[in-house]
Amino acid sequence: MSKSPSLQTILRDRADAGRRLVEPLLEYAHRPDVIVLALPRGGVPVAYEVARALDIRLDLMLVRKLGVPTREEFAMGAIASGGIQILNEDALRAHPVDQARFNAVVTRETQELLRREQVYREGRPPLQLKDQVVILIDDGLATGASMMAAVHAVRAQAPARIVVAVPVAPLETAEALRSEVDELVCPLTPEWMMSIGYWYLDFSQTSDTEVIDLLQRAWQRESVPGPSAQELRDV
Repeated sequence: MSKSPSLQTILRDRADAGRRLVEPLLEYAHRPDVIVLALPRGGVPVAYEVARALDIRLDLMLVRKLGVPTREEFAMGAIASGGIQILNEDALRAHPVDQARFNAVVTRETQELLRREQVYREGRPPLQLKDQVVILIDDGLATGASMMAAVHAVRAQAPARIVVAVPVAPLETAEALRSEVDELVCPLTPEWMMSIGYWYLDFSQTSDTEVIDLLQRAWQRESVPGPSAQELRDV
């Protein structure tokens, strides 16, 4: 059984969670072939800290959870940019959904995905991930359905390497995901989780305004040199 979070494991907020991911990812600092892709909205503040500290590019991987209509907290699957769709067969067996209701959820979440694409990226050209090292970041995983959809969307573009970095995920989810990617960074892997927010002191919702602000700050800074990897280790 998972123990209660200790002062050493509890995450103050998403920025703190991002800073805890920096050291395990130091080998990727200052590399032009590396890009961090945040899963909005909650993954953006986490990813921003990583991209800023390592002086690497930041962008988005748009993903939407497909919640069971009667139990929205349960993911029956997920969709991602590029028409990627992943199903959670266990959730669908536990909470059967007819095709019409399933399609309605897909349609709604696709519309929201497209809205976020337009609002957040503001006309930036589509991502080009071929031969790139891609680091996918979120604020935590529960079932892992959204992250798995993101992994499939990235893999479709033939990257050189796929890394997933998250501050917390249940052990079973982490192990399932580890077999799907080249590297998994996850400092906290409790055997079970009541919720991702249980491991945060502040897990307040990330707003569209915060996402846009962090992205603009990151994009403005991309051409400014950052500290060396050795300097990061000395902090």
